[in-house]
This record gives sequence, structure tokens and C-alpha cells, in this order.
Amino acid sequence: MNRRTFLAALSAGAMAAQTRRKPNIIWFMADDLGWGDVGCYGQKHINTPNIDKLAAEGIRFTDGYAGCTVCAPSRSALMTGLHGGHTPVRSNPGGVPLLENEHTVADLLHAAGYKTGLFGKWGLGDIGTTGVPWKHGFDEFFGTLHQAHAHFQYPRFLYNNDKEYALKGNDTPGRQTYANDVINEKSLEFIRRWKDQPFFLYCSPTMPHFEPHVPEDSIAEYRGKVPKGAPYEGDKKGRLKRQEELGPAYAGLVARVDGYLGRVMRLLKELKLDGDTLVFFTSDNGGMFQFFENDYFKNTGALRGQKGNFYEGGVRVPLIARWPGKIKHGQVSGFAWSFHDFLPTAAEVAGLAAPKGIDGMSVLPTLLGKKQKPHEYLYWELPRYVAASGTFRDEAPLAGMRRGNWKAVRNKPDGPVELYDLSKDPGESKDLAGTMPKLAAEMDQAMRAARTKPRQQKEPPHVWWDVKS
Repeated sequence: MNRRTFLAALSAGAMAAQTRRKPNIIWFMADDLGWGDVGCYGQKHINTPNIDKLAAEGIRFTDGYAGCTVCAPSRSALMTGLHGGHTPVRSNPGGVPLLENEHTVADLLHAAGYKTGLFGKWGLGDIGTTGVPWKHGFDEFFGTLHQAHAHFQYPRFLYNNDKEYALKGNDTPGRQTYANDVINEKSLEFIRRWKDQPFFLYCSPTMPHFEPHVPEDSIAEYRGKVPKGAPYEGDKKGRLKRQEELGPAYAGLVARVDGYLGRVMRLLKELKLDGDTLVFFTSDNGGMFQFFENDYFKNTGALRGQKGNFYEGGVRVPLIARWPGKIKHGQVSGFAWSFHDFLPTAAEVAGLAAPKGIDGMSVLPTLLGKKQKPHEYLYWELPRYVAASGTFRDEAPLAGMRRGNWKAVRNKPDGPVELYDLSKDPGESKDLAGTMPKLAAEMDQAMRAARTKPRQQKEPPHVWWDVKS
């Protein structure tokens, strides 16, 4: 189906749902926030009162999953409703674009009469490509397109749709305007501007992903209370520089994300939009890494692994939903779902039928306290990307699959499958593949069958930013 036909079908389907105002939908997603980084998931050293309040007033999922273990494929699954074995962007160099005929949840909601806005990190198409957000259903975009741009907390500019928006005092080597503060303020302006009609707001701050810099007002309370942390000097090109005290900086990054969410929630109450708005909070993949002695912050909780692999610590994320009058307060759910379920969920909330051919299912029944049939399986993968050709190696990729409480992990390309029983071993400490070879072989075949070969996705030429500090 071409783009014109797709959007026309959505618009026709939306006409029947115009009798009353549709609910607003907010998807608030941190960057590299671990499952255990916030209080309601067990964090003891970082204060996250707004996230914790969201959970207390809604539903907290213990088994919520990102779309992948790294940024771009995870965001691709979120936008397209296709799991990791089918979603278009399965590489992570930073600027690989969605193609014109690859549709998003924003396309769907825009066609249904929603005002759509993205504020923060995109990662699915750099400037001048087919993948920019205003070509995929977003009325407004403010933030970073290429994810390498999002690595810096004081870049000299952000994008306001296709225009550069200069940040005062950030010309090299200046550090005056904190980019995520501006991004958060722009998201609040979007809410104020469209308060009288339904909107879809995708808030995507670039934190606590490193660069580990955050204003002093976010780290002062942690100085002397958390370890300074191991030295972090940045990447080999010297683009990333550590803050003086890494431990307080990391705590401050998480706390500042919590503050951004708090501002959004207070504005909804102020504008009397609270009861008309479904708010999700999550992270784009598992925690970054355990960079303190004795894993001080325990940012993946008791889960094994981290960003970059398919153990639970790499793909299981905080996932909370709040909708007053619809979602009962204080619920905790073990229902397992993932990012590719967001598109059909948003469609049902908006009174639409989800497009055919996607992998996701609506989890609205679970949100509303009703029983629903679980997924047959959840699947994630990260095939090895060959940048020179924009293709992938012909091999069984790094991958993970959850089927009921059984979890399979392929930790090396073409490697053996490890097998875990999450009901008894959520920390994935005991590989059962040797004692249950038949089940391990079945899971291996199921992972191979769950995927299609990725399309070519060559990284286009892009702008490099002068961000030395």
C-alpha cells in the first residue's frame, strides 16, 4: 500500500470516531535508563518522585520490554508496530532513515485528527533524508535527528523541523544552554498550543545517555552521598568528556529526567487535561553499564546484562501507564509486552483499527484491568551491520526470544542458544540448554522463523557538529 492510500484509509476510518474528543496520548521515553534506575523499580540512591507517583497513580509493568537493546532499532519498533525481526531500521550507526513507504504511529494518529509532536531524539533519519519525522506523521519536531548529535548535552544547535535552532552560548567551547531543558520547554509549549484538540506527544529526552554532563542544580544533592565513580574520559575521538564527579552526574541525569516528567504532569493538571490523557513512561533500551564498584546504582536491578545484549538487563525496561478514570491506581502487572505493541494500542485508544501486517497487539484491555491473551512470543535481534555496503552479515544474529516464561538468548552470531526459565531464574544465571536440548532447539528454530532478512540501509552522508568542550 502506498503512502497516499495508507493515509486515505486511515482518514476514512477515523470519520466514525469524531463524536467526542479522543484522548490525548503521551509517550515519554528516557534514553538508556535502566530497569532499576527509578525508585518504583527498586532504586535506593536516586530520587525519582514524579516517576514513582506516575506508577502509584497508574499501572507499573514488571515485564515491559524495549524494541531492541540499542537505540535506533528499538525506536523503529516503537514507531512501526513491527518487532525486531521485521522492523525496517535494524542497524544503529545513527542516521539510517525510514523510507517513504514505511509508516509510523504518528502517521496513523495524524490522519485521525491528532496534532502530533516529537521533542527530543529521533534517530530514524538525518536531515535531507526520507526518514525525517515531518515526513512520517509529525506536525512538529524539535530536537536531534542523527543520534550522534544527541550524545552531547550542550550542542550548538537543535533542529526545529528542518531549521537549525541555535543554542545561546554553546559555540565552542561554550556551555551555557542545556539542550534538554529547551527540549522540555518546547514540549510544554506544544501542550499549551494544542490543549483544545487531541494530541500525540512523543517526549524523548537524550538522558541519562552519556555525555555525562548535567547542571549543578541536579547534582548538588548527590555530591558526597554517592561515589564519584570510575574515571570516564569519553570515546577514542575525545568527543565525550566526563563531568568532574561521574556518580553525582549520573544521579543528576536521572533526576532531571524525572523533573521533566513532573513538569509535563503538572501542566496537564493546570490545563484540566489530566483525565483526558493517557501517559506512558519508559526507556528506549536497558541500562548503560555498571560503572561503579559493586554496581552501586544497580541500574538493571537484579537482572543480568545491559545495553547491547539480549539478557533481561538489555531489553527489560521501566514501563508505566497512567490514565485517571480508566487505569486503576497502584496496579502492578506481570503482563509481558514490548514497544511494537504501542502502535495498535494507540490506535485502539484513538478509536481506530490498527493497520494490517504489523506484529504488535493492543494492550488496552490490560491497561483497563481486563484479561487478554498474551503474546505467543516476544522477539528481538541485532544483526551485524556492514557500514560500507549498508547490508548485514548472512548469519543468525544476536537475538533473544521470550515465550511464556522461557527465554532464549543467542549471545554470539551463529552461536548456540542459551535457555532460561524466568519464572525461577529471572537473573538468567542457569543455562538450561544442556539439560533441555529439545526445547533449546525449538527456541532456536522459532527465532530463525521470527525474522526476515533486513533491507539495505546505508548510512547517508550527514553533518558533523563542532561540539568540542
